[in-house]
Amino acid sequence: MLSEFFADMHIHIGKDIYGRAVKITASKQLTLTNILMEASRRKGIELIGVIDCQSPAVQKEISQLLENGNAKELAEGGIKFENVTLILGSEIEIYDEHCKGPIHVLCYFPHLSAIQSFSEWLATKMKNFNLSSQRFYGTGKELQKKTKELSGLFIPAHIFTPFKSMYGKGVDRTLTEVFEPELIDGVELGLSSDTDMADQIEELHKYSFLTNSDSHSLQKIGREYQLICMEAPSFLEFKKALHQTEGRKITANYGMNPKLGKYHATVCQSCMELVAFGTLECPNCSSKKIVNGVPDRIAQLKTFGGVPPERPPYHYQVPLDYLPGLGPKTFAKLLDHFGTEMNVIHHVPFERLLEVVPEQIARLIVAMRNGEYDIEAGGGGKYGRIKQGKKD
Repeated sequence: MLSEFFADMHIHIGKDIYGRAVKITASKQLTLTNILMEASRRKGIELIGVIDCQSPAVQKEISQLLENGNAKELAEGGIKFENVTLILGSEIEIYDEHCKGPIHVLCYFPHLSAIQSFSEWLATKMKNFNLSSQRFYGTGKELQKKTKELSGLFIPAHIFTPFKSMYGKGVDRTLTEVFEPELIDGVELGLSSDTDMADQIEELHKYSFLTNSDSHSLQKIGREYQLICMEAPSFLEFKKALHQTEGRKITANYGMNPKLGKYHATVCQSCMELVAFGTLECPNCSSKKIVNGVPDRIAQLKTFGGVPPERPPYHYQVPLDYLPGLGPKTFAKLLDHFGTEMNVIHHVPFERLLEVVPEQIARLIVAMRNGEYDIEAGGGGKYGRIKQGKKD
């Protein structure tokens, strides 16, 4: 029987079991075990992708969880821990002659033995595979083929981010130039874009879209996610959903309004003033540190003007801690009463929220659930923010 499950497939690890950095910019609280507990007990997310599992120390922690009986490896792929299934992934940076600039990609594997083999191979292609998002010394197509040899999945990451993405940098390139299109299993949109924006590029029409958190802290797990129709959370079921086979599919994407992303508006990074797309020197402060906004970049790349393919609905939502006035104590109280953040965001009726939090907070949660909030747009590396009060 098919059911629906929440999934966030891009989560980083800050520290390994020895206290050493894995993702240098991530919180030290982001250990593998903490991520699993947060997703299972507080977030209510049933499928997660941790994309630093190529690190041998992370693999050691997984092995310990399995040996201690705290987790088990599934025959259909994935590691089951309490109410969440972990998919073993790796984020890698490629920069070959076809890329014309660095691009991040996500590779996922069904079993611990597969990603261990992948790590052994990476050791010959990478200077330090203990760290996250490191440069791969080979071609993107070579990386794809190795991933497929190990029965893995290959997904270009945050494809419109101005830095280290497929379309973000101001160069002309297509998926066909950089990758083997038939070896791509889906694409990740990133925080500053949504389905309608991405479908302006025709070569993306054949792929499922993923909305993931790219979390660098426990709190940000689930800031973007998807609802997936599967028999159960596992690697094989996730693969079927990406390719829409046997009734499996992504049924909804949940993401922040693109205006809340760090790269929505085109701005000068030095003075944070809005500037026109294509500006080379800021008219306000003469800085040349101009960061182009994602909507402007997509408008430049647009290759399609017809009716886009049928897509799952894209719902604008944010984590509870993004809501103004909802602090840690209120957040804890909500979880004490209603279990998980997913339950609060999606299911708890307004009347029940009123039993726990002030009316203003309850109305904010419901307004957020319906996408009814005002936003101050972000840009230049600074996130947008939700304004106090309901959208006019």
